[in-house]
Amino acid sequence: MSKSGTESTIRVTTREQGPVVRELEVEVDSRHVRRAFQRAYRDLARQARVRGFRPGKAPRSVLEKLYGASMAEQIGQTLVSETLGDAVEQAGLELITEPEIQAGTPTADGDFCYSARVETKPEIVLPETRGLPARRSQVEVRDEDVEHELEALRQRRAPLLEEPEGTAVAQGHAVQIDFFGRIDGKPFEGGSGRGVGLEIGSGRFIPGFEEQLLGAVTGEDREVRVRFPEGYGNREVAGKEAVFAVHVAEIKRRQVPDLDDEFAKDIGEFETLADLREQIRTDLTSAHLAEAQTALRRSLMDALIERTPFEVPPGLVTRELERQLGAARRRLEGSVPEPALHAQMERWKEDWRERAEREVRESLLLETVAAAESIHVDDAEVAERIERLASEQGTDAATLRRAIGEENLRSALRAQIVDEKALDFLVREAKVEEKTDT
Repeated sequence: MSKSGTESTIRVTTREQGPVVRELEVEVDSRHVRRAFQRAYRDLARQARVRGFRPGKAPRSVLEKLYGASMAEQIGQTLVSETLGDAVEQAGLELITEPEIQAGTPTADGDFCYSARVETKPEIVLPETRGLPARRSQVEVRDEDVEHELEALRQRRAPLLEEPEGTAVAQGHAVQIDFFGRIDGKPFEGGSGRGVGLEIGSGRFIPGFEEQLLGAVTGEDREVRVRFPEGYGNREVAGKEAVFAVHVAEIKRRQVPDLDDEFAKDIGEFETLADLREQIRTDLTSAHLAEAQTALRRSLMDALIERTPFEVPPGLVTRELERQLGAARRRLEGSVPEPALHAQMERWKEDWRERAEREVRESLLLETVAAAESIHVDDAEVAERIERLASEQGTDAATLRRAIGEENLRSALRAQIVDEKALDFLVREAKVEEKTDT
């Protein structure tokens, strides 16, 4: 299709390349191009210092010889920025990602043409959103759950004491090891470490590794042979046999405290062990309720996604994926060697794409639900969320606004609150099946 305005200096042709992708062919009238050249060279003349001419007096013919190639490229970029918004408006599109531009080099006496590949919001036709099926698990905290958490707390509070010389590694020991691994005689990424802490029996290392350290004493060197599982996260080593040279540098044991009222007092403001047990039960109940609510909302969104097929703009998925990867990199920088971190990012770039697409799909659906149900967010709600976020980060609202940017922060939080309200609406209207599993 094509649209053109009677006063516009551009002509636009739109071609569909898929449900959410359009290609705009934009032709800028030579009059507009001529004016752009005149402005650019007029501005250049004011700034350029050309030998033999007073400042601002160098003729355009001289400037064209000196700067013609770079000026033409710059003017092309200016023409695109000046006309793209009008082109999108003429095409009747709503863009959601940055367009991909392909342009030639403009000349001062001709039309200028460029193409813009753009992604648009998908057309989403919602099903009946009242009565969507969802599942909610009943929450029950059993006595054994409390005792399990209490024992875990007891183990975490146990100090590590160094074992006497000659003590052999046994189940439950905390050892410090240095290791160097090879596959087919060659070192591999992530296969070595120094001063690494490991609790024997924790299952933290790949199967078979910890068991082969049993019986070792401090200062002993051992050869450990293991095979990486077929489904191991690092595909380069999955299913392969590795040989590790392991040095046992230190052996310690946990001195587990007695489970009594004194232990409860050491934990916090508890008078008795019964008080601590009651707090653990309360905390577990809260955590399980939150998990049950998350699972309920997940099942509800599953139902909505199943009933609402549409094409997800790939650019939005890439942007969400890059956001997730960026956040992960910031968390890991400094604690993981750069080569290993880079390799992990490359693996996650592939592994996380499906999750990123799910996030985008949910967001677009909730935005559509909010529009259909006239769900809005006022400025006071956004301001309250900024205050809460600042408090959680140990700062004040003004500092947070400056760090992120007022408009960016408000826009992101407004969208987040709209999504939350839309999801709350779906939950209120859902047909919830109560599950007896805990």
